Amino acid sequence: MNIFLHEIRAFGKSTIVWTVSLIALVLFFMSLFPSFAKDADQVNELLQTLPEALRKAVGIEIGHFTSILGFYSYVFMYISLCGAIQAMMIGASILSKEVREKTVDFLLTKPVSRTTIIVSKLSAAFVSIAITSLSFILCAYFIASYVKTENFNEQAFFLLSFTLFFVQVMFLAIGVIASMLLPKLKSVLSLSLGVVFAFFFIGMFGSTVGEASVRYITPFKYFDYMYIIKYSQYEWSYVIVGLVWIIAAFIASFYIYTKRDMNAV
Repeated sequence: MNIFLHEIRAFGKSTIVWTVSLIALVLFFMSLFPSFAKDADQVNELLQTLPEALRKAVGIEIGHFTSILGFYSYVFMYISLCGAIQAMMIGASILSKEVREKTVDFLLTKPVSRTTIIVSKLSAAFVSIAITSLSFILCAYFIASYVKTENFNEQAFFLLSFTLFFVQVMFLAIGVIASMLLPKLKSVLSLSLGVVFAFFFIGMFGSTVGEASVRYITPFKYFDYMYIIKYSQYEWSYVIVGLVWIIAAFIASFYIYTKRDMNAV
């Protein structure tokens, strides 16, 4: 419990900063929606002048962009990008910071097992991203309700918003396993940005060329926003693959952490 509370306090400030930043971002973009909805015809005409490949890459759907769910899905793509960076940074640092800061010997001399350490740390990481996701979802709903020009499908809205947590958990798992495979990791930020943007651009490339198989590679494409808006449900084949990915990454990380030799200072 002491380790869990320590990690919660350690990530407390960054969790608040990320949460407030995501809420501010969605507030800024959604405040623009009434203007787009008011001039829907002109906006759609303007969007038609953009190359189709570009529209697919950035997630713009003509005819949906001026609806609140369509506009939100476009904004949400970049929200999930920011959320992924937060989760990746937490995952990459939660188990490796003692090695980088050369305090691992102090931690391991405590009367706790490595199993307790990793469970406590991962629990704190889950709580951190859960706070961010839940706070964002609630605030985004109130913002959307305020700026809406017509009623919208609330079930689809919440399903769409909840994908933030799922994407964050996936990148949390990627960050954790990356830190285990790179024991001499020196910069969490550079690794996190590199990995997240690599997956993001792979997703954009897949959308541009229309290659469905690319969706299985990047977590950003496990959820088709237009599909969620249309059917108010997820594509469960991708959800299952994502869950397998998450479980496999955490099991591998758990095994490596409990078996690896830790170099004392």
